Amino acid sequence: MIKSPPRPPLRHEWARLMQAAQGGDAAAYRQLLTDLRPWLARWLARRLPPADAEDVVQEVLVAIHAKRHTWAPDRPFGPWLVAIARYKWIDRLRRIATRAETLLEEHPIGDHGDSVIAAQVLAELLARLKPAQADVIRLVKLQGFSIEEAARLSGQSEALVKVNIHRGLARLAAHVEGGRHGQ
Repeated sequence: MIKSPPRPPLRHEWARLMQAAQGGDAAAYRQLLTDLRPWLARWLARRLPPADAEDVVQEVLVAIHAKRHTWAPDRPFGPWLVAIARYKWIDRLRRIATRAETLLEEHPIGDHGDSVIAAQVLAELLARLKPAQADVIRLVKLQGFSIEEAARLSGQSEALVKVNIHRGLARLAAHVEGGRHGQ
């Protein structure tokens, strides 16, 4: 089940800007869209892969433009905004799922015994590390996140992410080397 997004930290300014925009104030409308962009980017970055989040920000802004006439000034602006963002987020999740299904159809799963064994060995090696080290190695080295993104996702500082990656990889190398010498 998909959770409903939390209510945004609404600025009372957004409703005022939207009302002015509906009255024909182009400067207020530009300001509203400029103010909404960072909030939407943060909201979507927590819910989508980085490659998809910025695209969905654009889709939400276009939808706000297309549906701006549906907001009633006597209604709260926040729920209207979140509803649009949520629909675009869910649309993207559906497209991601469809892409994954298409990829599976185009590349049927065959005999991947070596890959399964390698994944199992890697999981066992990562389990020997401190959780903070294993987490950031997974994020940066296996999933391709940047140091900045890994810091945000793991709750560690960027410096600590770098230290944990360095120490974790050194520890993994020692385990691998120790295993080779013991054979």
